[in-house]
Amino acid sequence: MIRVLIVDDHTMVRMGLEHLLESYDDIDVVGAARSGEEAIHLTDTASPQVVLMDMAMPEMDGIETTRRLVAAHPGVSVIALSTHNDPQQVVGALDAGAHGYLVKDVEPDVLVAGIRSVLDGGAPLSPSVAGHLLRGGWQLDAPASQLTRRELEVLRLIVDGYHNKQIATALGISEKTVKTHCSRLFQRIGVSDRTQAAVWAERNLPERHA
Repeated sequence: MIRVLIVDDHTMVRMGLEHLLESYDDIDVVGAARSGEEAIHLTDTASPQVVLMDMAMPEMDGIETTRRLVAAHPGVSVIALSTHNDPQQVVGALDAGAHGYLVKDVEPDVLVAGIRSVLDGGAPLSPSVAGHLLRGGWQLDAPASQLTRRELEVLRLIVDGYHNKQIATALGISEKTVKTHCSRLFQRIGVSDRTQAAVWAERNLPERHA
């Protein structure tokens, strides 16, 4: 069962998503939060694996909530949900640590497929969002100094030609965790594959210029 937390300040949206997701046998909705603060509290107590995060909330918006939640619970996968694909919001959400970004008018099966894929290191993106990112139209603001220690370790091993299984062995973590790190890393530096990540590292990691 995939443990999912829904975060949205609109009651009807929360109820609709909960009704939809609970019709799938492999999904368990462990909570529904109406604010950023409540989302962080429920993540502490309900231990979701995936959080569906509304972007437009009062007081603490989805970007700030995502940033705080991921910092406190790095193993949780956040999928941003929004009514539109505003570039600033998309980049902000992904830079804050969201693993995917879906517009709310996606088909139910697309949303569920995104929830399932994110646990395997996938990065579910609405087509319009993916197109802009892959073409380099929207760049994430993630200089090397802003990457975490683990992200830098993974990136250096990618540059050295290590595959996921080899990275897992070298770092003493699971292959699934490596996939998650790779997915988040690619989003943060604005690339779509390992080759582009290696090129980015050659240009941006200080030791590559030594």
